[in-house]
Amino acid sequence: MLRKGISTLVYAVATFVLIAPFFCANADSTVQIVKTTPEYNLYFGDLHAHTSFSDGLGTPADAYASAIVGGAAFMATTDHHYLLTVEDWEKTKVIADEFTSSDFVAIAGFEYFITGWGEVNVFNYPEKDMGIWDHGYKGTPHPTALPTFYDTLSDNTGSVGLWVHPTWAYSKEFEDFDYQTDSRDRAMGLCEIHNYGNWEYYGWIDDEPSFQMALDEGWHVMPAANSDTHSDNWIVGYECRTVLFAESLTRDNLYEAMVAGRGYATIDKNLRMSFELNGEMMGSNLSAPANEYIASVHIEDPDVDSNDEITRVDIITDFGVVAETKEFFDTTVDWTITLDGGESRYFYVRVITESNVPGEAGPTAWSAPIWTGL
Repeated sequence: MLRKGISTLVYAVATFVLIAPFFCANADSTVQIVKTTPEYNLYFGDLHAHTSFSDGLGTPADAYASAIVGGAAFMATTDHHYLLTVEDWEKTKVIADEFTSSDFVAIAGFEYFITGWGEVNVFNYPEKDMGIWDHGYKGTPHPTALPTFYDTLSDNTGSVGLWVHPTWAYSKEFEDFDYQTDSRDRAMGLCEIHNYGNWEYYGWIDDEPSFQMALDEGWHVMPAANSDTHSDNWIVGYECRTVLFAESLTRDNLYEAMVAGRGYATIDKNLRMSFELNGEMMGSNLSAPANEYIASVHIEDPDVDSNDEITRVDIITDFGVVAETKEFFDTTVDWTITLDGGESRYFYVRVITESNVPGEAGPTAWSAPIWTGL
């Protein structure tokens, strides 16, 4: 079953074991996984970007228009809430509605600063002011600000949070991702594993250990790769994408995928991935732990002439341990392997390519975990 109690259309019948999955490309931004009905689609976009409504350039209209030109399926503007006026917040929601169509979803979100503890991007919450002792970068950290924020978010059913740049100096990894409860877990859907803005300004920052820490503390979240752009280069100026699995391209379906933590992060703008454990897709929670699991991985890079081969695939389990790894040196990967169950609570896939940034090999994509139910 899907985690967090989500009762939506299943990705595959439980008895169907994927041996050689494949994709049918509809467009750069939407790729359909063909298995069995019903189906999910892959939607590529960005969940962290700024405009002149806070400390960036351009307007939300400029941002959404640029994202459409860049081939994205969705785009969220997430201006800093303490710089975003109520008037501009209402304008952002109106503009997002105007730009949303059957081919593109514009999302109005905001980046909420919790003094002393970091920032969380918030989606599907009605107001920008959550009243959690926030003073921008000034003020004294309130000792209960983080749990109060999680509770406030979880009280609004359907709202979802994204931890952003968790290793950033002000974030402190959100007090080591403490305060997890079932209700708070349902409110947090994603954690940034790559932030292009940080990489651009400070060099490579490895947020994967932070993502792993969140998982090990019991948070059921998926990884996200976003731009955090403050320039007028939305989507067209960078390769990173957050990819969501949804039944169709609607705002509600994307929110549901975010709440369910169903998707993956990539810094290759069109890399496609599927990962299953005993026939259940990434983001799922298996009904019960087992002694062994059949893992099925399919990855492909449609840019076959880019000299950007998939060199290695790792399957990661608790505390960053590499459960299995295999080298490939190809633009397409099909890999089925039996994993020992043991005490593992989750598994996720990390993809290594020949050139994730110019001239350097390294991690390029990360799947959402599949939870064993342990």
